[in-house]
Amino acid sequence: MVAIENNAFVVTGGASGLGASCVKELLRRKGKVVIFDMNVDAGREIEKNNLQTVIFCEVDVTDEKSVSAGLETAVQKFGTLAGVVNCAGIAAASRVLSSRGAVHSLEGFKRVISINLIGTFNVLRLAAAIMAKQAPFNADGERGCFLNVASVAAFEGQIGQAAYSASKAGIVGMTLPIARELGSLGIRINAIAPGVFGTPLVVQMPEKAIKSLEAQVPFPKRLGKPDEFGRLCADMIENSYMNGAVYRIDGSIRMSAM
Repeated sequence: MVAIENNAFVVTGGASGLGASCVKELLRRKGKVVIFDMNVDAGREIEKNNLQTVIFCEVDVTDEKSVSAGLETAVQKFGTLAGVVNCAGIAAASRVLSSRGAVHSLEGFKRVISINLIGTFNVLRLAAAIMAKQAPFNADGERGCFLNVASVAAFEGQIGQAAYSASKAGIVGMTLPIARELGSLGIRINAIAPGVFGTPLVVQMPEKAIKSLEAQVPFPKRLGKPDEFGRLCADMIENSYMNGAVYRIDGSIRMSAM
């Protein structure tokens, strides 16, 4: 296993939402975290409250120079990079053709793909080059691991989620080929596909909308708790035999078309 304790991990999108829950769990298990995010205020606040174990870097995951600078800071501070959790992403809803005949914005589609899919790959490829040069962390020869965040929308996208579902399906699709390639270097990669979680953004929705979402979950009939997501992320990091796969955490929900 790659122990979390005393090792360093990059979490993109770690300043809020599910990314922040992952950061919290890594810190609980005595890990060190480098947060890549554009949310400066939230990121700095987490850093301020964990000065010895957290570094915040304002990073645009779609920009090579920005990511490279953040990774350089991580290695300079902590020496090695045990893993990366790619949580950075955006959600956008738009029909291909609206009821009034408006056509889906091409720029809007590109933006979602750029941040969610290309941004994930950008961080992964640059971090992998660093991991490949590291000494192994364990007897298996493991040099690091990646956990990329997909979504149940990769499998059951709803109407209006063409861009979002495509971006998350791309994350699912690249998991196995990258695992097969990087395995020879001692680097693992998995993806996690969360369902509907009670993040600060979601819990601000009208109660009727929340109840509707909860009703679609077979069991337990509620939104996922962010700390449940964080614990799974940490468990997947520490379990070296988890590789090349996509793991759902969704209460068995299968999203309806609407």
